[in-house]
Amino acid sequence: MIDDMRIQPARRLRGRFALPGDKSISHRAAMMAALSGGRSRIKNYATSEDCARTLSCLSQLGAVVERDGASVLVTGVGERGLSAPAEPLDCGNSGSTIRMMAGVLAGQEFASTLTGDDSLRARPMRRVIEPLELMGARISSQAGRAPLEIMGRRPLLPVTYEMPVASAQVKSCILLAGLMAEGRTSVIERGGPTRDHTERMLGWFGVPVETTRYRNDPGSVSTFSVEGPAQLLARDGTVPGDISSAVFFMAAAAILPGSELEITGVGLNPTRARVLETFRALGADVRVTDATSNEGLDEGDFNEPSGDLKVIGLGAGSLSPLEDGRSNLLSGALIAQLIDELPMLAVLGTQVEGGLTIRDASELRVKETDRISATVANLRAMGAEVEEYEDGLAVAGQTRLRGARLDARGDHRIAMASAVAALVADGESEIEGAQECVGVSFPEFFRVLESVIER
Repeated sequence: MIDDMRIQPARRLRGRFALPGDKSISHRAAMMAALSGGRSRIKNYATSEDCARTLSCLSQLGAVVERDGASVLVTGVGERGLSAPAEPLDCGNSGSTIRMMAGVLAGQEFASTLTGDDSLRARPMRRVIEPLELMGARISSQAGRAPLEIMGRRPLLPVTYEMPVASAQVKSCILLAGLMAEGRTSVIERGGPTRDHTERMLGWFGVPVETTRYRNDPGSVSTFSVEGPAQLLARDGTVPGDISSAVFFMAAAAILPGSELEITGVGLNPTRARVLETFRALGADVRVTDATSNEGLDEGDFNEPSGDLKVIGLGAGSLSPLEDGRSNLLSGALIAQLIDELPMLAVLGTQVEGGLTIRDASELRVKETDRISATVANLRAMGAEVEEYEDGLAVAGQTRLRGARLDARGDHRIAMASAVAALVADGESEIEGAQECVGVSFPEFFRVLESVIER
């Protein structure tokens, strides 16, 4: 039984369930609804603490937010109707909240402060400070970290900004600020595509984003442009289930033979669903049914495709090297599309013939915790052979994991990945701090996991 962070091995997983709404989509839906000129109902809003922080910030800024379970009704005040908060806006542990809200606040005619917990205040913020200052906002920080004291400007100056690090949060921050600029604001992104939820969401709320993609050395280049000033139109929608949460169940089911899981209504955004291709390339039996189209930007609510996932457990013996034959290497542009799933993929790699190597993922060092270090330490404690690099790690494959005491380090994804490793290990494992930190993204995680375990 899963209790007090103690986890016993499982024989298999069986069941059918839906997941809470996608965090990334929920954040954006709430922000854009608040900037619209009417009432928007957001169904299946994420239950995570991170997304609750976004709602709290919007309430402090004058939007009317009414929540009834997973349904949220937001009465927007328009991009000019926000008001100065009486206190600093506490983003908790949410990097999405602080970075995207910075873009919203840069275009306001008042001063505000964004802050968060110790972990968030240690994370880099220069990546949003620099472009927003180019647009005319004044931002004071603690050596490039929160708290961020923002003195907004209206109108903002339009910019064409090339991101030094591919980041959906930074892209979103600039595009949201561009709504309040006088003219055309463009973001240039090199390498593989980052998440496009903001582009889709802006279109849903009535503001088109012009996207141009082309290739040259040193790789693919995309430009995203919005014309300001722009007025968002209120709209209702249902948030699909979070595929980043589905990954933990998928991995456990793939490893444990005889498992059969069906997860309904999962978001299948192409910039997020690359993890499904990775699972299949490693030999996992993952099927998609009842899917909406994902050929364009107009598939379902919030312009997001979705569908049901079915995973058949063939066992660790069925997991094989990646088809590209590059020593099971995940690297390059692919990393931006898998960034949240990498700790879980590292655990899966311990059961894959030839193991798994992750490179070009130094961004993992500056998440809620150093996810490279945390993943390496926990897998080593379970008997896995792991090599650590500055930008990644390499795990030796098909290792018989053993139960151990593990440390979540206050990071929700490390806690959930460790729980999956514990399910396939020999003997009991204990995860320090797991119950407390999973609430950041998926407070129901352990309850849902327990409901599908068979021993």
